Amino acid sequence: MTDLFENPIGLDGFEFIEFSAPDKGVLEPVFEAMGFTKVARHRSKDVELWRQGEINLVTNYEPKSPAWFFSREHGPSACGMAFRVRDARHAYDELLKRGAEPVEVETGPMELRLPAIRGIGNAIIYLVDRYDNGEPDRLSIYDIDFEYLPGVDRHPVGANLDRIDHLTHNVYGGRMAYWADYYEKLFNFREIRFFDIKGEYTGLTSKALTAPDGKIRIPLNEESDGGKGQIDEFLRAFNGEGIQHIAFISDDLFRTWDSLKQSGVPFMTAPPETYYEMLEERLPGHGVAVDELRRRGILLDGTTLGPDGKPGEPRLLLQIFAEANVGPVFFEFIQRRGDEGFGEGNFKALFESMERDQLRRGTLKVDEPA
Repeated sequence: MTDLFENPIGLDGFEFIEFSAPDKGVLEPVFEAMGFTKVARHRSKDVELWRQGEINLVTNYEPKSPAWFFSREHGPSACGMAFRVRDARHAYDELLKRGAEPVEVETGPMELRLPAIRGIGNAIIYLVDRYDNGEPDRLSIYDIDFEYLPGVDRHPVGANLDRIDHLTHNVYGGRMAYWADYYEKLFNFREIRFFDIKGEYTGLTSKALTAPDGKIRIPLNEESDGGKGQIDEFLRAFNGEGIQHIAFISDDLFRTWDSLKQSGVPFMTAPPETYYEMLEERLPGHGVAVDELRRRGILLDGTTLGPDGKPGEPRLLLQIFAEANVGPVFFEFIQRRGDEGFGEGNFKALFESMERDQLRRGTLKVDEPA
């Protein structure tokens, strides 16, 4: 894929997401229900690799490691992520010149030393240049630092999830501009979307950023009214800023939903019936079976107009969200049919659905009129 704009760090997509928890047994059932398989163990650390399609999830329970400390502050959580880069040493040196905070990660004998910097909420961003890029003799970090489990498919299909689409971060009010500047100055990210969403009682603003390679997308959310909405609830439950949700791509979301539902993945409250009744009006000629969407609670967004504003080939995004099941962190599942947005048309429906869920759980209190 050709870079969209200047790529001084040599970014080339996500390599893995790192998770930790104070105790084992919390993360693993969640990963299994989503179709991930444990495929390898680290040679010297209490670290395991879970995989599905091109998605790598790492669980890190190594005592006194940054992940170990992170989980004691934030509970079960996504505590770090790795960016693929063309040259890790060059990328690291360039990031330090641009003001990044270095992080020393302890390494054992015969283990790769991954350069790393500090990210949002003290999470770590690792830089990886040893990855599978199709060259038959090229060793990835997993070939070097891990031992694959015998008899396990190294590239399981699972629930048909193929790759990481984006990671959304929740930040404190007034901090979105700071963290947008962080990604823009260090990595040359660009803003591609801005949302100002108002529910019946609360609101949020969101700034979606994309990396020069077009493969790494980081939306940032903050509370827009200083109230007690969804972002505030996350920040209190998480004990700070951090990754709110992780989006995975499927090429057949109906099939993926059926698999996830069968394995027990809990989904967020479906939108009201009126959402589906209005789909044809909002996206005339979209061509997707509304009954199939409704039955699964899947949202549909995009456009059915061409660049000239006249009816054209539909460009669509299908999406659905699981309930939070790694502390306050949750997962999103999407299918892109030509649309590269974030479900802008669904934001209000989703926001109001989450607001209703807050009311149901009692975490959002609304004063009754006098």
